[in-house]
Amino acid sequence: MARVSSDDESTLEAGLVALIAGRNPDPFAVLGPHREPANRGTTIRVFLPAARSVDVVLPAATLSMVRREAAGIYEALVASDPPGYRLRAQFAGDRVVEFDDPYQYGRVLSDYDLHLLSEGTHRRAFEKLGAHRIALGSTTGVHFAVWAPNARRVSVIGDFNGWDGRVHAMRLLTPTGIWEIFIPDLPDGEKYKFEILTRDSTLLRKSDPFGFVFEPPPHSASIVRDISQYQWGDHDWMAERPAREQWLDRPLSIYEVHLGSWARIIEEGDRFLTYRELAGRLIPYVKDMAFTHVELLPVMEHPFSGSWGYQVLGLYAPTYRFGPPEDFKLFVDTCHQSGLGVILDWVPGHFPKDEHGLAYFDGTPLYEHQDPRQGEHREWGTLIFNYGRNEVRNYLLSNALFWLDEYHLDGLRVDAVASMLYLDYSRRDGEWIPNRFGGRENLEAIAFLQELNRLTHGEVPGTLTAAEESSAWPGDPRPVHAGGLGFTYKWNMGWMHDMLDYVRLDPVHRRWKHTLITFSGLYMYSENYVLPFSHDEVVYGKLAMLDKIPGDAWQKHATLRTLYGYMFGHPGKKLLFMGSEFGQWREWNHDRSLDWHLLAEPRHAGLQRFVRDLNTLYREERALFERDFQAGGFRWIDCDDNENSVVSLIRFAKDPHDFVVMVFNFTPVLRSGYRIGVPAAGWYAELLNSDSELYGGSNIGNGGGGEAEAVPAHGFEHSLRLIVPPLGCLMLKRR
Repeated sequence: MARVSSDDESTLEAGLVALIAGRNPDPFAVLGPHREPANRGTTIRVFLPAARSVDVVLPAATLSMVRREAAGIYEALVASDPPGYRLRAQFAGDRVVEFDDPYQYGRVLSDYDLHLLSEGTHRRAFEKLGAHRIALGSTTGVHFAVWAPNARRVSVIGDFNGWDGRVHAMRLLTPTGIWEIFIPDLPDGEKYKFEILTRDSTLLRKSDPFGFVFEPPPHSASIVRDISQYQWGDHDWMAERPAREQWLDRPLSIYEVHLGSWARIIEEGDRFLTYRELAGRLIPYVKDMAFTHVELLPVMEHPFSGSWGYQVLGLYAPTYRFGPPEDFKLFVDTCHQSGLGVILDWVPGHFPKDEHGLAYFDGTPLYEHQDPRQGEHREWGTLIFNYGRNEVRNYLLSNALFWLDEYHLDGLRVDAVASMLYLDYSRRDGEWIPNRFGGRENLEAIAFLQELNRLTHGEVPGTLTAAEESSAWPGDPRPVHAGGLGFTYKWNMGWMHDMLDYVRLDPVHRRWKHTLITFSGLYMYSENYVLPFSHDEVVYGKLAMLDKIPGDAWQKHATLRTLYGYMFGHPGKKLLFMGSEFGQWREWNHDRSLDWHLLAEPRHAGLQRFVRDLNTLYREERALFERDFQAGGFRWIDCDDNENSVVSLIRFAKDPHDFVVMVFNFTPVLRSGYRIGVPAAGWYAELLNSDSELYGGSNIGNGGGGEAEAVPAHGFEHSLRLIVPPLGCLMLKRR
């Protein structure tokens, strides 16, 4: 129980006047129990503007409190420092409520916590800030804490206090700028916000930056909820995860998903599938398609669905659009128990300007830079985090660990890394400020990303990070101690753009752009790459994967199968956006389900079967994944046959005698008697032929394989003489 000496009457009166006006930054100085001088007892003082009367309930007696101020200040003098008391208030309609007085409780956050939070090194800030159910002695309740150093007053508001910011004003813990209050007996499910009085006397109502649950949009209140009670069933997966070593020498084939548009329930108003329904439908589908991971477009709470989740306000809350957080845990749990990893798109690069969010949180640029040349992405209409500020950096780093730990996620794909690395990103001259050395590199963002990767790899071993980074920044996946950013993987945007530019060409012109296929051979081992055909490539007029390709339907399907075959043959991990696996014709629309009815057509069903078989083959053949990032794992057989638009290559496992031979024909011309060199004599069986009638092809092939002949070719003593189908690919292995 607080034991506070009373001030003189004039100081007390000034404090009460400020409290009634909603301007008192230290409500604990006037409310709660205060010992009177000369052992005259203890005054208990409360502020309940809506109450008609208030009693103090002591262990041995009940005392009526005196209304000191008409605005709702009540007082009672008790004989001694009471060992514990409750309040009984009568409201309109003769409603009587009994509750603990929040102002009889002392500080909750320790000096050590405050030190770490201010220093930016409290890696579990989400356990201290926000709303948490705790017990103080025998009393349970909710502890609220928020960082707002420039506020004049901060309060918790909600249905429980009539959204009146004067009722639960918080204590300022100087000099940290953190405000806190413990509200006893508050149940789960209560909606709340923080009401902030700014220096210029503006009243702001803000959602909790550390809120675990939010109302479904368009509402924006945070919700009190204990999210720690879910009983996980993925113990085997989590125990084995560290040994997987971030899947570097394991198969990693990612199915990228937007949960709101993978499928919908048309019969029920075209509604979303819930997390539970997705667990029952999406996960079996991904498993059947033999992908190893799902990657989710951001599921953190966001106000605007049209942002696809990339304009996040509730960084610690899975969106309630699809259900409560426990159901999202069930989704992840089901993935793991089905043998699937889960990667989450994570957006530390920017945040929206919505009034209830982080923007000008305490009336000042707190999470963002003050100067728009550093703090705003005008192209996107969003604000940029101030990575040089300890508390902001800590907020983001804690968030990364939160998702990997609390929700058992297996990795983070970091969005828009280039926009973080460069101060002049998407800016004209005069619209950006150089760093202290006069350069364009964002030194604070670089240090933040390095710390992110040190932390996640060190504290959650086995998890991965992937950079969506579109520039030529060197060393994204290089370890931090070697001067890199420390990511596990980097998206290979150059390979992706080259290949899409190539297949857009009419086949007759492809021979003039042959280097678009082969250029990646110059740098494929410079980083740990993921080869992405992502959501960004099937929107905004870029056309769906199938529709990018010229020609009739047969040519489009055949070319797309060969393109996917080349992706799985090329060194690097794999990523494919939903709908691309069966040949969606139209661009992706976040407001519509995928066109699953297309699977009734043989070519679309064949393309889907081809992707399934590619994934299955990829997981079975060590040569296709074990040495993705070692030069000895790949060799061109012939990369110079531009006249025929054909490339051939070999992938090697760690065992050099274990290899797969591949040939890719990017023209609609049958290549009969096409000779390629191979490392050894023997029978080479066709593992995969993209022209099989199973995949919607014409069934042109080699009768299941071919015998290597003692005819030198391409630097080898033996060679195969093959029939390579038009717009087709072959994968072969020596038996």
